[in-house]
Order: sequence, then structure tokens, then C-alpha cells
Amino acid sequence: MATTNPLSVVLITYNEEKHIADAVKSAQFANEILVLDSGSTDRTCQIAAALGAKVEQQEWLGFGKQKQRAVALSENDWVFVLDADERITKALQEEIIQVLETPQYSAYFVPRLNYFWGKPIRHGGLYPDSTIRLFDRRKAHFDDAPVHESVHTAEKTGTLASPMEHLAYESIEAFITKQNRYSTLHHKKPNRLKALFNPCWTFFKLYIIKRGFLDGWDGFVIARLYAQYTFWKYVK
Repeated sequence: MATTNPLSVVLITYNEEKHIADAVKSAQFANEILVLDSGSTDRTCQIAAALGAKVEQQEWLGFGKQKQRAVALSENDWVFVLDADERITKALQEEIIQVLETPQYSAYFVPRLNYFWGKPIRHGGLYPDSTIRLFDRRKAHFDDAPVHESVHTAEKTGTLASPMEHLAYESIEAFITKQNRYSTLHHKKPNRLKALFNPCWTFFKLYIIKRGFLDGWDGFVIARLYAQYTFWKYVK
């Protein structure tokens, strides 16, 4: 990648042999790909290394701290943070290269197009689903949140136009498994009142206000599943 500001793409992994190859391949335009693994017992590390990624090991610190550790280990100040189940599209690659020639901001929001059981979901609050992924690590950093981490900066931010792809959930069972884990990591005290009312609000917001109904039956199922996740958060 020939640019005035070299780029590192960083990923954190644990047993991602099913996804890691396509993630790394989508990032091979970058000057460096760094994979920070937390003890995978499958072929994640071997696959990543064979594709040219630099692989480091770090015991699990929680999502925020783990991603910040990966950022700190990278060679370059400009970083793009990618998850193993995400892909940098060709259009996004080209936009990143162009932006890094003369950056106007220190951090950029990047839209995500989420795929549920193989289908792109464009409503229900799930698109553009933008988060800061491209940033100058000297002026932005991850918080310490164990889950639902985010990047913080005191600088003005920009927004890229091209989305990356997120292979969010291959099945309803995969959604339930992951959200059950996240609700356990959420660390909130049980709250019966919120457990009673907040799931109803979550469903109404995603399906009606955010127009999840435009995604048909899939929109209904997704809104219902997120309502169930909301319930789990407040009863555990």
C-alpha cells in the first residue's frame, strides 16, 4: 500500500479458523496485518501467519483492553480495527487509501452492512451501524469496557461512505449463543422492572421505529431476538 500514512490492520482472535482467512485476505492491501490471539486451540494462528499476518499472543483482557493492546503492538500510527467475521470490501479499501493520502480527521466512522443467516439487513437500526474503525492511535484509543467497547477521541471525526461487511450470525442458534455470552459479560445488577419493560421497548424500537418490518420475517425475528437479549441482561 503506497500512501503517505502507512496502515496497520489489527484483529483480535480466539478460535476463528473458519473466518480468519477471508478477513486477512480482505486486509492485504495494508502495510501490516497484526493478529493478537488469546490462546486459540484451532488453526487460527497458522492460517493467519501463512497469509502474511504478524501473530502475537495475549491472555484475554476483555474486548476494550485486548483491542487497545493490539493497537499498541502495531507498527504504524494509523490503524484499522477489524473483527475476524468482518470483511473490508474493495470499495472500502480504495476509500481508505484515498483518505490516508491527506487525512482531514484523526478518526473515521465506518459503516457496517450486517449479514444475518446469509442475508444483508438494512433496517431495524442495523445499518449503517457505524463505529470508529480507522484512526490515528496517537489521538484516539479504545476504552476498557469488557464488552461493547468503543474508540474515544477528543478530535473531530469523519465518516467513510463505503461499508465493510459483517457476517454477524450464521444461524439463530449462533445469535443465542453469542448474546447469552454478552449478557453475562454485561455486569449489570438484576433489575426486575427493566427486565419486564425494556424488552418490549427494544422490540418496538427495532421493528417499528427503526422499520425492521421492511426486512420481512427476518426483521421480525431479529427484533424478537434482541428483545430476548435485553431480558437476559437484566435478569442475570
